[in-house]
Amino acid sequence: MTRPWWREPFRMFQTNLREVDAGLDVERVLEHIQDFGADAWLLSVGGILSNYPTDLDFQTRNPALAARPSGDLVGDAVAAARRRGVRVMARMDFSKIDRRRAERHPEWCFVDAAGRAQVYNGLTSVCPSGDYYQVKLFEVLAEVLDRYEVDGFFLNWMSYNEVDYSRRYWGVCQCLACASAFGETLPTGPDSPAYPRWRRFARERLEDLNARIRAAIAARRPSAALILGEHADIVFHEANNAVGRPLWHHRTAEHVSAAKSHRPDVPVLVNAVGFVDMPYRLAGEEPHHFAQYLVQAVSRGAVPSTYIMGTPDVSAYECLEVAGRITRFHRDHGEVYRDLVSQAATLLVRPDPLELRGDRLAEATAEFQGLYLALQERHLPFDVLPQDKLGTSRLARYRLVVLPDLGPLPAEAVAALDAYAAAGGVVLATGSSGLDGSAVQLRCLPATRRLAGREGEEETRSLHLRDAPDPGRPWGFPVPVVGAFHVVEPRPGAETGLHALSRAPYGPPEKCHGHEELDHPGWVRAPYGEGAGVLLPWTVGRGYREVGLSAYRDQVVDLALRAAGPGIGVATGLPEQAEIVLGRSAAGHVIHLLNRSGDASQRFLRPLPIAESWLTLPWEGEGWSVRALCAGRPLATESTPDGTRVRLPGIGLFEVLVATR
Repeated sequence: MTRPWWREPFRMFQTNLREVDAGLDVERVLEHIQDFGADAWLLSVGGILSNYPTDLDFQTRNPALAARPSGDLVGDAVAAARRRGVRVMARMDFSKIDRRRAERHPEWCFVDAAGRAQVYNGLTSVCPSGDYYQVKLFEVLAEVLDRYEVDGFFLNWMSYNEVDYSRRYWGVCQCLACASAFGETLPTGPDSPAYPRWRRFARERLEDLNARIRAAIAARRPSAALILGEHADIVFHEANNAVGRPLWHHRTAEHVSAAKSHRPDVPVLVNAVGFVDMPYRLAGEEPHHFAQYLVQAVSRGAVPSTYIMGTPDVSAYECLEVAGRITRFHRDHGEVYRDLVSQAATLLVRPDPLELRGDRLAEATAEFQGLYLALQERHLPFDVLPQDKLGTSRLARYRLVVLPDLGPLPAEAVAALDAYAAAGGVVLATGSSGLDGSAVQLRCLPATRRLAGREGEEETRSLHLRDAPDPGRPWGFPVPVVGAFHVVEPRPGAETGLHALSRAPYGPPEKCHGHEELDHPGWVRAPYGEGAGVLLPWTVGRGYREVGLSAYRDQVVDLALRAAGPGIGVATGLPEQAEIVLGRSAAGHVIHLLNRSGDASQRFLRPLPIAESWLTLPWEGEGWSVRALCAGRPLATESTPDGTRVRLPGIGLFEVLVATR
């Protein structure tokens, strides 16, 4: 049976067209797309404006279509793309309608707690619970499918519009359709008690709508793909920057991994935004920043896509040169990226924003990000899994599962983790993960109960943990607790370490003494079934994220290695600034080496070249042949007691190794 086209490697280029761009030269744009290395064009087709002569009275024809002899941009683009072998994906945006239609159909529109419609630049936001989404959307899809041989659809801004383009918060929609579907008094925003239930309601409603959209497209044209959410043929992630938003340098890799770890066979498309921010769309993104979007995407097996405003002639952003180079690399090594999936042995769970809110979510996110950095810098390749997928994912693929300060866990996650550990896996929990009041939910964790907790800045200030002292270092090597420390009762026979020192005055200096060793462990470890459980009842990841002491990183990673075995990491002479991503594809075993030396505060700089080094292949056996694709040459190997050592070339932005036997 022939696989769908989107299961093969492809590369996309998006022209997010303005109203005035309807007269564009399709041949000129297609020539640019192909020279760029892409073979799919995401074209603005319908929704807010229809770039084709729609016959549906609730759609708005783009008046600028009059500039085209045919009066039909979509028809011209599809015909020209077919001749060139380029696929056309239809971008649709049903999030807004014009004033005339909003007046005719107020039942379609978003309504805030004061009864006001959400109007932005003359357009009124639509609610997904209303019939515009639930009924009329399907009529538009049918019209496009009946007229044009498009290869798929992307639906933009499928959300409940709590926030507008200016980031103004409007609250939860109060329309009658939402009230009827929710079945109880609607919350107005995050401070309302019912808000977490509404967030789940909204997610479920959108997932149901997405599934219906996919079914409708597949029924009319099975060869057309849907790029959207969890139930789509292709999962979508937009890699973008924003003025005023703190930069998390690993956001693209994290989101790709979070999607692929749950459903490894489903493609993920990373649509990388070529400009700084929507209000500043004339300013191109910093090239070193943009390059990270694409190399993080392809290293994790995602489809690379570049997104510009308007046409290539009017949006010639400076980042497009490096974007084209990476896109053409992906094109030229299609076999390497065919069916590329992760071979990481470690799974890091990401906190669920539907379970945690406000300060609690921020704390768990800091813990997650600190552990993310610790694993990456110590060269323990890992995948990311959303917390809500714990009970439904195949954990047995991994040797280690890391839970970052998640708090109480739902019953299905508890059952899945205990079964995983009993069968031979290792569960490593930090902070409050698996603790519910005084109870320890997870049987695999080596503690019988939680006795007390110290949470917050004042409660943990001056609290230290240290290894057992010896004559050469009577104070050991203490590390400060930042965030929270939970006093737990170890299970009988469990191994413990890194015990607490009591708090003492921290000013003035004359009074800074009095730390006494307490019987409160900073880690507890014990076997469980065929596997093991490790508990660090404090926020070690948050400490690393906020303070940066390598002792935090090394404590948690060394514990992981002792519990799960050194095979979860990669032995290498590469520095901490080199990220190692393990995978397997149709071409063989694949190792991406990403140069992260350009990561800087709120920006990416030009990465410094990484000198020649070595790594030991993490796969058993002899007779390995290794080729470096960026360097364009085979690499020297040698057999050692630990495996096959590979002599690495110098690394610029990134390198890709393919290992075969």
